[in-house]
Amino acid sequence: MARPSRATERRTELVAVARRAVVERGVLDLRLRDIADGAGMSSGSVLYYFPSLAELLREVQRDAVERFCEARERAAAGQSPPARLRAMIASGLPTGPDDELCVLLYELGTISRRDPAYAARHIALYERQVRCYTSILEAGAATGVFDLADAPVTIARNLVAMEDGYGLHLTQAVSPLDRATAEELLLSYARTATRCALEES
Repeated sequence: MARPSRATERRTELVAVARRAVVERGVLDLRLRDIADGAGMSSGSVLYYFPSLAELLREVQRDAVERFCEARERAAAGQSPPARLRAMIASGLPTGPDDELCVLLYELGTISRRDPAYAARHIALYERQVRCYTSILEAGAATGVFDLADAPVTIARNLVAMEDGYGLHLTQAVSPLDRATAEELLLSYARTATRCALEES
C-alpha cells in the first residue's frame, strides 16, 4: 500500500516558515536559503514544493489576506450597525510592531509596487474591506441609525485608507501615536460621516 503524500503538510510547513521569516527579516532581504534553513531542508527541496521564492511568498500573502479578512468579518458580524462599525474599526488596527499578521501584510505590500500578482492580491484585500464597511454603512442607513454624510462606498474607502495609514505608523519601531489614539481618530471620522454617536449599547 502506497504511503500517503506529505506534500500538503510540507507546503503548509513552508508557508509557516516563510511567514516567520518575512516578519523577522523583512521581505526585501529574504532569500530562498533562509526558508530552507528554517525548515531544515535544502533549497532544492523547497523548490520541489514551490517553483520559486516568489510563488511561496504569494501563498504566504494569500493565507495572510484570508486570515485577516475572515477575522475582521467575524468581529463585525451579528450586531447592530453602530456596534459592527466599532468592531470593524477595532479589528483593522495592529496592536503594535509585534502584530505578526499586520506586519506581514505591510511587508508583502511593498512587493506590490513591482509585481502585478502581489498587487492584485493587495487590491483584493482593499476591496474586500471596503465591501465590508460599505455593507455596515448601508445597513445603518437603511434602518435610520446612520445619516450618511457621503456615499457609503466613499466613507468606506476613506476608513480603509485611514486604517492603512495609522496601521503603518503603529507597526514602526517608533510610532508617533498609540493604538488607542488611532482608534479614536478613526471613530471620530466615522461619527462625522455617519452622524451617529456610535455609542456602545
